[in-house]
Amino acid sequence: MENRKVTLTYNDGKDSLDFPVLPGTLGPDVVDIRSFAKTGMFTFDPGFLATSACESKITFIDGDLGQLYYRGYPIEQLAENSDYLEVCYLLLNGELPTAEQKAKFDYTVMRHNMLHDQILSFFKGFRRDAHPMAVMVGVVGALSAFYHDSLDINDPHHREVSAFRLIAKVPTIAAQAYRYNKGLPFSYPKKGLTYAENFLHMMFSTPVEDYKVSPVLARALDRILTLHADHEQNASTSTVRLAGSSGANPFACIAAGIACLWGPSHGGANEAVLKMLDEIGSVEAVPAFMEGVKAKTHKLMGFGHRVYKNMDPRAAIMRETCHEVLTELGLENDPKFKLAMALEKIALEDQYFIERKLYPNVDFYSGIVLSAIGIPVSMFTPIFALARTVGWISHWTEMIADPGMKIGRPRQLYTGAQRRDYIALEKRK
Repeated sequence: MENRKVTLTYNDGKDSLDFPVLPGTLGPDVVDIRSFAKTGMFTFDPGFLATSACESKITFIDGDLGQLYYRGYPIEQLAENSDYLEVCYLLLNGELPTAEQKAKFDYTVMRHNMLHDQILSFFKGFRRDAHPMAVMVGVVGALSAFYHDSLDINDPHHREVSAFRLIAKVPTIAAQAYRYNKGLPFSYPKKGLTYAENFLHMMFSTPVEDYKVSPVLARALDRILTLHADHEQNASTSTVRLAGSSGANPFACIAAGIACLWGPSHGGANEAVLKMLDEIGSVEAVPAFMEGVKAKTHKLMGFGHRVYKNMDPRAAIMRETCHEVLTELGLENDPKFKLAMALEKIALEDQYFIERKLYPNVDFYSGIVLSAIGIPVSMFTPIFALARTVGWISHWTEMIADPGMKIGRPRQLYTGAQRRDYIALEKRK
């Protein structure tokens, strides 16, 4: 292929600089501006709307076409045919496992899901009403104090062991954060359960009676985890990469990702959906609410997406799962869920929303599903975090293994005061 370039002319046309154009396997080409500093200037791109900060082989998104691929596999195929731990293997290793590799991977993850007994004392340092995300940031970051044998980021084996530990232990930490908040005794992982079943068991089992996990609910949770496993260079993934670029240990980096995900503009979207439904109140109030959305007096949560300008490919899968769960639990006629379906119907049929491509996104349905399962709103973002842990650790591993890795150091457009001299306190007016 012929080498392509973009030429920049500056200094009133006196100077010029060529930038190579780099093609990806999918998606738009990028202009390599690494030599731009020669001009004595910097580019200005708040929010990184037009900036590619890294090269990655993990996830591809085409927002215009509504496509999401993990390692080249469409999310629709993975959600239908795979399970979360197989997706974890794929994201970490680049290929789908053989049956033997899958069995070994599953076994290794599940044998790492216990927590060091001293870690349990960390929970007691929090107030009972502490938000589970606050607990997760602290406890996940503290894992590095207990697992010194996997902290050498330059050792591939250490990176692999850390990946297993994080994927395995974050669900246990999340479930314990919930139980601590509720005053319930800690529920240990149970042998013989799948990843999703085990999480539901740790959340809802009690010492006084057997807890039987519904296959439909476990499958629904597994799909939620699969759909949220990775999403390219989002805010939390970029945070993990930036933290990791300094050489920080993987547990600290994932804790940084969890902290970023805690923001309501990132991980709190499905929580906002449930709050919106509570505010609407009833099916009868939906038409008036939607008219308010059109008039811009009400905010519609769970519709549209910053990246997807078409239907979020995850939403169609989650919509089907949502109806399966409501049917399984006999909630088709529950007032809140009838309200949600009425909202969905108008959004999918009204030209105002269709023209603006305000389709229901994955957060609209996942919040409804999690609520139906019995998971409280405060646990929505922790579940997002445990799903995304494999994406974070995959990107961290990819970055650390890159021989061209550099510490992240964005520049700025400074608009503060110019140089000025210090004035002694007694002389200031």
